[in-house]
Amino acid sequence: MAEAKRKLAAILAADVAGYSRLMGDNERATVTALNACREVFRTHISEHDGRVVDTAGDSVLAVFDSVVEAVQCAGKVQAALGARNRDLPEDRRMAFRIGVNLGDIIEQDDGTIYGDGVNVAARLESLAEPGGICLSGSAHEQVEGKTEHGFEDIGEHEVKNIARPVRAYHIVADGQVGSTEPSKSLPLSDKPSIAVLPFDNLSGDPEQEYFVDGIAEDLITAFSRMRWLSVTARNSTFSYKGQSPDVRQVGRELGIRYVLEGSVRKGGKRVRISAQLIDAGDGNHIWAQRYDRELEDIFDLQDEITLTIAGAIEPELAKTERERAQRKPVENLDAWDLCQRGLWHLWQYTKDDNKEAQRLFSRAIEMEPRLATAHTHLSYSHHFDNTMGYSDSPQQSIALAETAAKQAIAIDDKDAMAHCTLGRVLTVSGDYPAAIAELRAAINLNPSLALAHHSLGFAYMLQGRGAEAVVELELARRLSPHDPQMWLFETLAAVAHMLLGQFELAEQLARSAIRRPGVGFWVHVALASVLGRVGRVKEARESLAKLFELKPDFSQELFESILIGVDPSLTDTIFDGLYKAGLPDPDRAAGSD
Repeated sequence: MAEAKRKLAAILAADVAGYSRLMGDNERATVTALNACREVFRTHISEHDGRVVDTAGDSVLAVFDSVVEAVQCAGKVQAALGARNRDLPEDRRMAFRIGVNLGDIIEQDDGTIYGDGVNVAARLESLAEPGGICLSGSAHEQVEGKTEHGFEDIGEHEVKNIARPVRAYHIVADGQVGSTEPSKSLPLSDKPSIAVLPFDNLSGDPEQEYFVDGIAEDLITAFSRMRWLSVTARNSTFSYKGQSPDVRQVGRELGIRYVLEGSVRKGGKRVRISAQLIDAGDGNHIWAQRYDRELEDIFDLQDEITLTIAGAIEPELAKTERERAQRKPVENLDAWDLCQRGLWHLWQYTKDDNKEAQRLFSRAIEMEPRLATAHTHLSYSHHFDNTMGYSDSPQQSIALAETAAKQAIAIDDKDAMAHCTLGRVLTVSGDYPAAIAELRAAINLNPSLALAHHSLGFAYMLQGRGAEAVVELELARRLSPHDPQMWLFETLAAVAHMLLGQFELAEQLARSAIRRPGVGFWVHVALASVLGRVGRVKEARESLAKLFELKPDFSQELFESILIGVDPSLTDTIFDGLYKAGLPDPDRAAGSD
């Protein structure tokens, strides 16, 4: 086995901007050009006392003893490649991005290198312009004033798998960039930000252009309804129409964190719509989906696709933000990050996690009192205290939840999630007319908000309106198939179908919910009840035992104290099955005395 040793070194990482497009256009010509460009790298790396470590795919990885030599080498390479590109048609130019870092590495006897020093260099490469060079702060400190280059400080950047933000610098000296001049980078928005690029029309039919553009425009509108998300205006994003820009460059030019791009292909009466959500910082795909539809009413299809894509992307963005906040050092947390950490704990569905979520939301409010989302989710956590049976005083938890939700609406009355949360609180308070009004307001503000449809279905279900509940609960599941509350979506859908006498479907949903992460005791309420109703007593008792493992004090009295004013038909349906499963029946016990 090769022996590893640590050392401080300068690392150069490079890759080709738009490589996939070049390969798609002409594989043979691209490979030939790539080999020629790599010879340029090898020549200059050798001249500057460096060593090529790897050339996997379209990349080049090299290591130097001197960071000054590494930067001078990068400048010479880009100058040579820029001169080469000037003699080529624009669509065949091969522009490299180069990142240079000074950091600690682990080097094996076979020449392979590992470590954060290498990882940071690779992330810096993703921040460079096509034809440009990006340095880390540690590299910049060593080379400033020692080369002919000028530098532009582009601030600190969160980079994947690196705990602390990395300060980065662009080289801006004349003659040291290749086929594309560095554009001015805009600072990132204080909150998560997204740009929807014009979708590509792959049909070859100019008449489809209005439909293709309409999808992107409607998605911009849909995302604008998400109050926690900053959305780039149409005029800015449509300036990229007809181009194949690198999403990392788009991210820097527009100052945004995420990019949504897609395409539309029509064939006969069918249409295929593809969409991809990409992290503009590193170019990694977060989400991708393809939709095949019959093309009947073009406007109905446009509305359906917009609702479906926006509904699917919102939880993916939220999940990515939670993960980003979890990786961020505690000392660098701002109010938004505290909220995201709080949400991570909230969706664990444990008593201790819920308490920690409340602490983080409260800290966020102290830091930023007018951050509506912090008040909204503080309300939701108090709501959880009641519905998950964590509270010693359910009425106090409901009161705290209602106060926090109303505060969020007072700060931003266009926040759909705030109206949704207040609607949920009013639902468990038994004020169904007011609850439904708030939930409908939430849906009007953001029709793709799955939780609002789920909550409206919940309100209908507690009123015994099973058929109406099923419609909303099924829509919530379609809109957000990877939602952190999917176990609850499916649990309530199971109960709604049980209300309608659809026991087989109710069992399927309850069993699916059990397999989801973070499940609470309510899923065993649903499964034990439906199994009891269909006479499968042995299985029902097994599920009832699991219910009491999670909630030893569960009873009809507790059920009705958590869900105030619940329709008697729903209570009868659920507890008829539970009593058949073996839950002690207080009425029968009283009658036997």
